[in-house]
Amino acid sequence: LHKLIHLLQGTDDPLIQEQALITLSNSAAFSVNQDIIRNLDGLSIIGGMLSDCVPKVKEKALNALNNLSMNIKNQEEIQVYVMQVCKNVETAPLNSDLQLAGLRLLTNMSVTSDYHHKMRNSIPCFFHLLSEGTERTQIQVLKVLVNLSANPAMTRHLLRAQV
Repeated sequence: LHKLIHLLQGTDDPLIQEQALITLSNSAAFSVNQDIIRNLDGLSIIGGMLSDCVPKVKEKALNALNNLSMNIKNQEEIQVYVMQVCKNVETAPLNSDLQLAGLRLLTNMSVTSDYHHKMRNSIPCFFHLLSEGTERTQIQVLKVLVNLSANPAMTRHLLRAQV
C-alpha cells in the first residue's frame, strides 16, 4: 500500500494513476487496509486527485474514497472534499460514471448528519438530476436525498430548493 501511494504521488501518467487508484480502491474493501491507507496519508493524496483534469482519474479517486469512507475516522478526513465532490457531480456529464461515483461517495458521507451542511448548496442540482437523470442516476440521487431528509435541520433547505 505504501508503494502504491508513493507511485500515485510520484506520477503524472493518467493510466498509472488509474491503475493505482483501482488497486487502492479494491484494497480498501478490507477494514484493516482502510486504517493503513489513512495512516500513510493516502486519503489526502487520493483526495488531491479530485482536481485532476482527466475524468477517469477523478472517477477512480472517487471510487477509492467511497470504499475508504466506510470508516468513521476516514470520513473525518474525507469530509474536507465533500463540497468539491458536489461540484464534480454538478459539472460532470449527465449520467456519467464520474457523476455516479461522486453520488455514491455523497451517499456514504450523508449516512450521518455530520456533513449534510456541506451538501446544502447542491440540493437544487440533486433535484435536477432526479428529474433529468437515468434510472441509475435517479436511484443514487434518491439515496442522498433520503439521507438528507432524515436530518430535521435540512428540511427547510430541501423544501425551499429551486427545482
